Amino acid sequence: MAKYILKRLLTSLVVLFGISIIIFALIHLQPGNPYSTMIDPNVSPEVVKEMLQKIGYYDPIYIKYFKWISRALTGDLGYSIYYGQPVLNIIGTRMSNTVLLASFSLLLSLIFGIGIGILSAIKKNTLFDHIVTVVSFIGLSIPAFFFGLILIKIFSFDLKLLPVSGMKTLGTDYTGIKAVLDTLKHMILPGIVLAFLQSTAFIRYTRSAMIDVLDKEYITTARSKGLTINKAIFKHGFKNALIPIVTIFCLQIPFLFSGALLTETVFVWPGIGRLSYEAVLNRDYSLIMGILMILSIIILLSNLLADILYAIIDPRIRYDK
Repeated sequence: MAKYILKRLLTSLVVLFGISIIIFALIHLQPGNPYSTMIDPNVSPEVVKEMLQKIGYYDPIYIKYFKWISRALTGDLGYSIYYGQPVLNIIGTRMSNTVLLASFSLLLSLIFGIGIGILSAIKKNTLFDHIVTVVSFIGLSIPAFFFGLILIKIFSFDLKLLPVSGMKTLGTDYTGIKAVLDTLKHMILPGIVLAFLQSTAFIRYTRSAMIDVLDKEYITTARSKGLTINKAIFKHGFKNALIPIVTIFCLQIPFLFSGALLTETVFVWPGIGRLSYEAVLNRDYSLIMGILMILSIIILLSNLLADILYAIIDPRIRYDK
């Protein structure tokens, strides 16, 4: 098992190196000068050129990459042009907010997605199954920003039950349990948007996997030995249906970070998604690269987690070759 994990980890590092080259090249080959907004228009072009030359703006792209990757390996992802702070510090302050929102929505989507998926498989071709299928297609089709705006219209403007945006109520200085409840109140709407979009994938995969498992002979044998349908499903069937569920679970983790851009922008949630939007808007190259590299690491770690969970769930899965 250790050998397998080490092999997968080394493969991930090679892939990450390739991703870093692609990201760096795509960003630095864009036209325009990212420092233009920082320079006083009254400064002469000669002085501007001298300043840019000192910071290596005119260096060949491979020299720029070598300098950047050398610093990145030591944990230095550069300095944000717009915020005037180290990139890693800015990402660190926003990452915790996204992790909080992501954990909340992932928990909701797991509970409802897997539960409804199992029920839908058991009640295949019934009215309940048809309704679940229609709702799943709606969840796959509806844009996140549109669904978010609908929820804001209903729960914030019409019913006035939940706040429109942000992470805490402006003008308040809550502490303790009041601060927790205030944050939770602000997290409900964006959490529901992300959870709904994710749970549709869990429902579809769980339903498909469970339908396939319910037709197996060992389920029939378990039922013939006196086990109820529920015990047969959860004791024998669910474990064998876990691999596709684990796959979609690990795929949803990076989606929560990279796909939260629209949701966090609509609800002005101060997380990585909102930060990505601000970085692109302000052409903050160092910050964009830092965010993309962090997201790449999260995606690779999610894939590694999936491979490890496969081997734990099904001991027959070993990639020792």
